[in-house]
Amino acid sequence: MKKRKISKNKMAKMLKTSRTQVDRLLDPKNDITLGSLQKAAAMVGRRVSIELV
Repeated sequence: MKKRKISKNKMAKMLKTSRTQVDRLLDPKNDITLGSLQKAAAMVGRRVSIELV
């Protein structure tokens, strides 16, 4: 988000959610769904990759 200069407010608008929800999404203490994480990653030009070893 810093690299692309995307604020939490802008991220919330892009995800069509509230700023509070973005705060929860970025808080490592909160459990989030994989779908939410993928959507947020896509908004900042990233993707989620999970590997089981």
